[in-house]
Amino acid sequence: MSPLTDFERFVLDFERVLRKDAGAKDEAIWRTFAVSPARYLRFLDVIIKKDAALEHDPLLVRRLRRLRSDKLDLWRARLQPSSRDDREA
Repeated sequence: MSPLTDFERFVLDFERVLRKDAGAKDEAIWRTFAVSPARYLRFLDVIIKKDAALEHDPLLVRRLRRLRSDKLDLWRARLQPSSRDDREA
């Protein structure tokens, strides 16, 4: 298992700070990392998949993994046609 880089630890530390709304977080991402929130989320996704991230901050990484999983479940549910859609076809 390779250790986290300084940048990866910084991203996790940044993520630990709770912000009241998405707009404030998006602005902080732009100011701190000079990348779009979408690109930041791709960085974060790669980082939280690492075992070293889980070792670094288990509570945070488990929470982030759970949130990511919940979002993926919602996205997948939207892609599947509902039984009502099948009847209308």
